[in-house]
Amino acid sequence: MGEGRGRTERWRAAGAAVLRVVVVWAVSSLTLLALAGILPDFQLQSDDGDSVTRTAVTAAWGAGAFGLLSALVWPLVVRALLLVPALVLGLLAFFLNGSLLLLALRLIPDGRGAADPQTAVVVAAVMSAVASATSTGLAVRDDNAYRRRLSRLAVRRRRRGGEECAQGPGTVFLQLDGVGHRALIDAVEAGLMPTVAGWSATSHRLTPWRTDWSSQTGASQLGILHGSNHDVPAFRWYEKDTGRVMVSNRPASAAELQRRAIERTGDGGLLTLDGASRGNLFSGGADQLALVLSMAARRGPRNRSRAGYFAYFSDPANTVRTAGSLVTEVCREIGESTRARARGDRPRVGRGGLYPFIRAFATVVERDVVVAAVLGDMLAGRTAVYADLVAYDEVAHHSGPHSRDAARVLRRLDRSIALVAKAAEHAPRPYRIVLLSDHGQSPGETFAGQYGLTLKDLVRAGCGLPVPRRAGRTRSGAEARDAAREALRGALHRPERDAEGESDSDPVVLASGNLGLVSFPDVPHRMSRQEIDARHPALLDTLAGHPGIGFLLVRDEEHGSVVLGPGGEAVPVADLADEEGPLKVFGRGAADAVRRTDGFPHVADVMVNSMYDPATGTVHAFEEQIGSHGGLGGEQSQPFLLAPRALRPAPDGLTGAEQVHRVLRGWLREDAGPQVPVAEGALDGGAVARADVVAVGAEDHRPGAGAEGESPVPGRAVPDNDG
Repeated sequence: MGEGRGRTERWRAAGAAVLRVVVVWAVSSLTLLALAGILPDFQLQSDDGDSVTRTAVTAAWGAGAFGLLSALVWPLVVRALLLVPALVLGLLAFFLNGSLLLLALRLIPDGRGAADPQTAVVVAAVMSAVASATSTGLAVRDDNAYRRRLSRLAVRRRRRGGEECAQGPGTVFLQLDGVGHRALIDAVEAGLMPTVAGWSATSHRLTPWRTDWSSQTGASQLGILHGSNHDVPAFRWYEKDTGRVMVSNRPASAAELQRRAIERTGDGGLLTLDGASRGNLFSGGADQLALVLSMAARRGPRNRSRAGYFAYFSDPANTVRTAGSLVTEVCREIGESTRARARGDRPRVGRGGLYPFIRAFATVVERDVVVAAVLGDMLAGRTAVYADLVAYDEVAHHSGPHSRDAARVLRRLDRSIALVAKAAEHAPRPYRIVLLSDHGQSPGETFAGQYGLTLKDLVRAGCGLPVPRRAGRTRSGAEARDAAREALRGALHRPERDAEGESDSDPVVLASGNLGLVSFPDVPHRMSRQEIDARHPALLDTLAGHPGIGFLLVRDEEHGSVVLGPGGEAVPVADLADEEGPLKVFGRGAADAVRRTDGFPHVADVMVNSMYDPATGTVHAFEEQIGSHGGLGGEQSQPFLLAPRALRPAPDGLTGAEQVHRVLRGWLREDAGPQVPVAEGALDGGAVARADVVAVGAEDHRPGAGAEGESPVPGRAVPDNDG
């Protein structure tokens, strides 16, 4: 089996090499034809003229002869002229190139090629530049060629550095954002991820884990990298004490969340020991940062989160390759969304406007930049690297987690993983590569698509507030408004003291996937069930009784907090169980997850989780997403760890990002010793150590850093076989 696979790979490599030669030859021939038409003293035809076919054959002869002579003669000439000064050698190069072209033209049958010596120099220079650019562009897509380049760079770096890197293996953590445990298994079984399949069968161990209630990157990655995601109730939430909305993927919010986590744990993070953080929301305490959102709000040229992009695109080969893939991805998305609309696929969300470019940025640009940064870290011999690849998560939101679009992204992610594995072969130290995800995704029609109104519309109707006409005309909206009118009519006959709680202040309604949060900003504390009933008698019943909602969490003056389910069911949080009650369908760990969130200082007045159908695995997102995560229900709460078998096995029943942090930290300590504690003053600005933003090819600005501080990888665009 192994020999057959190796033979196949050799034939494939040979075929790719032949194809490159043919393409370069064809491009050179076309260039020769173009120059013959432009330059008056250069011809490829006889004096009597030739047919188009004959002229094309002549150009092919000339291009082939020039290429062959260049390949045979130039190595000998360079060796003979090693002692010649560089400036003189540069001038000689033009003369020799022109001479080779004149010789190539003489080799054309019937003497159809002719050029003046001066023109020959110009033609030869253009031909060489075009052939070099074409060959380089094709080699960018060739993994084997890139492996050879990595090997040369690794050897060069070790010779230049003079010192060996730290003993023991390094660890690379690759986060496949949004790829759930089930999605990974399905992709392996479908043959979409051969690299992952090979690891699963031989060297790695697959372990599922369960997220907290807030199953989204902000909560999970904060817990994984910094050891605490306390008081992160959702992707976005309203904080009454500050009057601001926190959003996990905003730089200012990410910086504040990182500061709070460091303050709570007293520790810098997972990556404080010679670590690198690439493409993440948070730094993890790493000194080497690129595209880290929590650092984007910091001022100063050395702390710009975009530095990784500048370093990557400074290489023209990267720019050309990634730009081409970007355009291809935009066209692919437009074509896929058009076909989905023509087929009448359901569920479906809008994918127009800027979305094709947003998708292309996530699936091409960010992937290429992050993978190139990881390769640089490995060749630099860094101890711990954590990188986030967001491509699947972005596509699954709009196309569905089990769609053909998402499957194609998984195939390309596997190629990125294979490239990282190949780079490990040339690194100055052995590397252990750990794959993991921060959450999964659950499919399903959006709440608005299923019921004709948004969660905000439903909340406003339950509060007796105006709602858009489109929502009022829907069945759900009409029922909610009728219930609200009935309840409010009853409220008019209550004692005056009961009506004093009524306010004109609108509730703040936020969505995080299939998790909704309702807050009343004019009340400084977390409102109780009784206070909400006094102000809006129909609200809680309207929400809990809606078929698209699974359960509510609200504070109760008698029982502490209660979970409200359909049919008036109310269970104190202290008595919640996974096996019965409103949380039964949500599976193991749901009760503990709700209890933990209930203790957060910034939990909303009303926490709303959508329904979940265990038979189909579907939920209803309160956002425009047909693949969603953020709450409880289905695959979104079931990510994975895929780690080398040489590492200590993760415990069974792994629950919560904070437990995952402890497992990863234990793996780092197995060979690297204890992590560095948080430095004094590190809480200021959310940084653990000085945040030198270093990316692929970027210079390390640490004092005294020389060759050992460089990140020697060239920029690298990950090959896309399918475009």
